[in-house]
Amino acid sequence: MVRTVNEPMADVRDMFMAHTMIRREFRLLPQLVREVEAGDVGRAGVVADHADKVCLVLHLHHEGEDEVLWPRLLERGGERTAAIVPTMEEQHHGIDAALTEVTGLLAGWRTTARDGEALAAALEVLLDRLLEHMALEEKEILPLAEEYITAAEWAGLGEHGMANSPKKDLPLAFGMVMYEGDPATIKAVLSHAPLVPRLIMPLLAPRLYASHAKRVYGTPTPPRVGA
Repeated sequence: MVRTVNEPMADVRDMFMAHTMIRREFRLLPQLVREVEAGDVGRAGVVADHADKVCLVLHLHHEGEDEVLWPRLLERGGERTAAIVPTMEEQHHGIDAALTEVTGLLAGWRTTARDGEALAAALEVLLDRLLEHMALEEKEILPLAEEYITAAEWAGLGEHGMANSPKKDLPLAFGMVMYEGDPATIKAVLSHAPLVPRLIMPLLAPRLYASHAKRVYGTPTPPRVGA
């Protein structure tokens, strides 16, 4: 790796924050689906819209790792990264397969509100794979990222997600992350944003998520991961 002296390295705290959001939303989804009465396409549409949003966040999150993180770790970390990155890549393949199953079932369920149990079961398979993957990533990969990935490169993960997300959904997505986010980490993330988003997002994003959660969960304060 060629970098300038004293170039800052990755601050991985935001990954823990993102993982908390992913754990929360995907843990709650199976029950949300099961609670929709057969044939209630209005309610199914609300839940399906939410599921679509979090599935896209997950897809872009992992796509960014595939494009930005794994190649650089393999290039720079020698035996240390060669021992773990292939496992991460294999787990991504398994998650992608489960995600494809979910999104396929979701499309039909949205319009019929029937066979919700199949969708809920597919979501539970996806959740199991996510929990295994994120735990291993936090234990093995994030310490390596702090050593081998620059802060600028790490920022590319977030930039990939923002560039490929509908712009109208970005404040809500940030609100999802902020809901259980560490204030110091949130401040650090926003410090790199332009002035207007840096000032507005701390006020706007939580309100958007509270409104969204009220519609999806029936409460602006859905159960937290640590609760």
